[in-house]
Amino acid sequence: MELAVLSLSFLALLLLGVPVAFSIGLSSVATVLYAGVPVAIVVQKMVGGMQVFSFLAIPFFVFAGELMLYGGIADRIVRFANALVGHVRGGLGMSNVVGCTLFGGVAGSALADVSAMGSVMIPLMKKEGYDADYAVNVTTHAALVGVLMPTSHNLIIFTLATTGIASVSVLSLILGAVIPALLLTLCNLGAAYYVAVKRGYPTRGAFPGWAAVLVAFLGALPGLLIVLIILTGILSGIFTATESAATAVLWALLVTAFVYKSLSWHDFLKACAKACKTTGVVLLLIGISSAFGYFMALYEVPQKTGELMQMVSSNPLVIFLLINLLLFILGTFLDMAATILVCTPIFLPIAMQYGMDPVQFGIVMLINCALGLNTPPVGVTQFVGCAIGGISVGQVMKSILPFYSALGMCLMLVTYVPAFSLWLPSMFR
Repeated sequence: MELAVLSLSFLALLLLGVPVAFSIGLSSVATVLYAGVPVAIVVQKMVGGMQVFSFLAIPFFVFAGELMLYGGIADRIVRFANALVGHVRGGLGMSNVVGCTLFGGVAGSALADVSAMGSVMIPLMKKEGYDADYAVNVTTHAALVGVLMPTSHNLIIFTLATTGIASVSVLSLILGAVIPALLLTLCNLGAAYYVAVKRGYPTRGAFPGWAAVLVAFLGALPGLLIVLIILTGILSGIFTATESAATAVLWALLVTAFVYKSLSWHDFLKACAKACKTTGVVLLLIGISSAFGYFMALYEVPQKTGELMQMVSSNPLVIFLLINLLLFILGTFLDMAATILVCTPIFLPIAMQYGMDPVQFGIVMLINCALGLNTPPVGVTQFVGCAIGGISVGQVMKSILPFYSALGMCLMLVTYVPAFSLWLPSMFR
């Protein structure tokens, strides 16, 4: 009965529009009161869940992303992307995909990616004659690659959500996300090009030449180096994942303040404030989810969920498809961090039981969460993109199918072909 109180109160609070963090916390308190155990246990689990040294990587990565956002790096990345692919049919759309991927690599946040690149590219695409729904769909879907990049704090959250279930290193997850991120970019490029050809969008001049591409690349290089610094530093053992996050902040400050000289004192304070707010929200979710996870383990939620899924099928291919469907549906209602923290303890044991590696499951989880970021009713990246493009969500959803199909194909490949996420980690193991 306690399990029914936990799950039904959580769902009821979500449907009433209560914020996710408070829904998780209040449902935990309701379960404690019903079970007759001390309420202090919720507080103990919350505090214990947040007192982890590795969590220091989260505020550092968030702060580095905000500095990149306010420091003018997006403009230089746009110039490089335009020089590289701007001449093909639907060139601005292709440039948008490349630019969002590159900026997502340095910012590590889909929302920051949409805010920065969308503010530049969506108005420019509309001015050049591209439809607003196309401009928004290209931007919001390309920005999702940011959740798989080395600077993404969601990678850290997933590794911590696996504590007590499996041993997943941050390095393995970072390396496992590299090929899926490239695959996701190729799928986005294919979708953008397909729609551009179908709608008859024009080409945008001739190829400017490799010399112009090199000049644009050198202009964007200082900002792009952050990804190389993080990967090289962790792989060589120079610093840990937490130390790499602090290094990312230092590098972002040096590049934006002293190399590009585009970070004003006002923008620096805005970046600090936004990073503090985001970190507070994430840590609150982590603490409350620790208490929620304790009750899920206590009342054997993963085992009961696995038994229900076995009633449908015992075929691993079907089980993985069901996991994807459930993760996608939950991702449309929950914030990304909440989805990772709540769903990992439930579905990771089931996926491992049917032969899926924890690193592969982590990538599958992140892609599903990314799709949820771009799907109503929560869909924060889509809401931001629509606000910038001056178009309603309903209009964007009418032409979203090619982009959804591309991302869905990428998700299926990562789910059913383990090599996409496991080959690179195995090379460095």
